[in-house]
Amino acid sequence: MIVRKHEKVMIQGITGKQGTFWTERMQEYGTNIVGGIVPKKGGQDHLGVPVFNNAFDAMKDVPFDVAGLFVPPLYAKSGAVDAIEAGVKKLVILTEHIPVQDVMYIVSAGKANGTQIIGPNTTGVATPGECFVGFMPAFNRNIMREGEVGVISRSGSLGTLISLNITQAGLGQSAFIGIGGDPVIGTTTREALKCLDEDQKTKAVFILGEIGGSMEEHAAEYAATMRKPIVSFIAGGAAPEGKKMGHAGAIVSGNKGTFASKREALEKAGVRMIDTPSDAGAAMLDALKTA
Repeated sequence: MIVRKHEKVMIQGITGKQGTFWTERMQEYGTNIVGGIVPKKGGQDHLGVPVFNNAFDAMKDVPFDVAGLFVPPLYAKSGAVDAIEAGVKKLVILTEHIPVQDVMYIVSAGKANGTQIIGPNTTGVATPGECFVGFMPAFNRNIMREGEVGVISRSGSLGTLISLNITQAGLGQSAFIGIGGDPVIGTTTREALKCLDEDQKTKAVFILGEIGGSMEEHAAEYAATMRKPIVSFIAGGAAPEGKKMGHAGAIVSGNKGTFASKREALEKAGVRMIDTPSDAGAAMLDALKTA
């Protein structure tokens, strides 16, 4: 889930507007982009790298470790499965509004083939000072810079705000993992937490959760076993029951996935909870001092 500078990255949909813009930003930052994939455009060069018709052709010519998916929702399944079956190790799916049944198929294919899937509907992953894959503004040192706080987020905009507050407190990020805001995603909060717990550069973790689902409750079970300090904010505390708020996964049904249930589970696990994102920096500084 953490992408390193040495890993080779392939961009699916590289010639599109978003694919082009963000590939340029990634290249400028140092992401090791080795090519792109766009059906029927194989043989071209774009942004200084070769374009291939499919992931199999790309893997034969320029073996890659990571794929970033910048394609429309209805083509996401075919693009993702193409990369998975070609043998990609990590797949970052930026696309939102992918049909749920397609996401379920993608996640299943990823598990069967040993591919780590981040997303869909994610802003991506970033390793400040090394590289990023997706939309995160890692290139802006006022928002993200090298540090020792790992950030897990279901929200791109709030994840950016949390990173900003952590940076303004004089800290930085060891890694940012945007797991995505859909009901079905490839990487859970618990899986991301375990990844950061095992990462030597990460000394503390911030969990940005939201109402809906039970990922934060499951993550709390693992958090209780950790020695690294954890701070968390759960978005959607004022949302009315049964009302979807922003993300497709942020809907509460009955007593499951509520703000109260998530907060209670995390607090019992020893996680320091904050009431507003603006408290993130100060809370993390205090957590590191008292760890």
